[in-house]
Amino acid sequence: MKSSIVLPNKAIILQRLLSVAVTAFLVLTPLAFSSPVFADGESGAEQLRQFVRNSKTAEGEFVQQQLRAPKANEPQDKGLKVVRQTQGRFVFQRPGRFIWDTQKPYEQKLIADGKQLIMWDKDLNQATFRPAGQALATTPAAILFGEASLDQHFDLFEGEDRLGMKWVALVPKKNPNAKNGSDLPYTKISVGMINGLPKALELIDGLGSVVLVTLDKIQLNVNLPANRFTFAPPAGAEVLRLN
Repeated sequence: MKSSIVLPNKAIILQRLLSVAVTAFLVLTPLAFSSPVFADGESGAEQLRQFVRNSKTAEGEFVQQQLRAPKANEPQDKGLKVVRQTQGRFVFQRPGRFIWDTQKPYEQKLIADGKQLIMWDKDLNQATFRPAGQALATTPAAILFGEASLDQHFDLFEGEDRLGMKWVALVPKKNPNAKNGSDLPYTKISVGMINGLPKALELIDGLGSVVLVTLDKIQLNVNLPANRFTFAPPAGAEVLRLN
């Protein structure tokens, strides 16, 4: 019998994973796609805008790391410390469909079929269903579900060049109905661009926690079967339906 503490802890992990997963679709690295060649002077923001306009579907692999600054009793010259790392595969199709399939160190799936969002936890043998609109309300969903423009939901600012990338800061446009003017849990969202391709995504929350997402082995604008985003819980699984 599993401890009653397991479910709340995993629920927190799933909620964080959900926010990062939807955001992370903007960092797809299309290794199998012939992308336009950008001049050295092309801004990172314009490269990002064009990438979002041109990417309709994609699938590949991801690595997601949660980082923190070293504590007082730890070496201060080692940089940020990895406190959690997950990896797996993803697929998406505009608008409104994606799968974020975590395979290590545990097996979980987030599936959006255009109408609802399903959280599947293999260890708990539990599937949670909720309306997609409400479930995605606190994430930068416009990056994935917007038809052609980031600018409807974000202000884009050029950042510093580092690690060989042109970094772009995404600042959510103010929502008068949201606390602190924004629905998002992050104080900073940055995307690293190289030659028209997003290569890295950094997310920083109000507590200074950093999430880094990198993607690899990407195929862009692939044909996907109609049932690719269909999910049916296994027989005997616990099913929760939230309004």
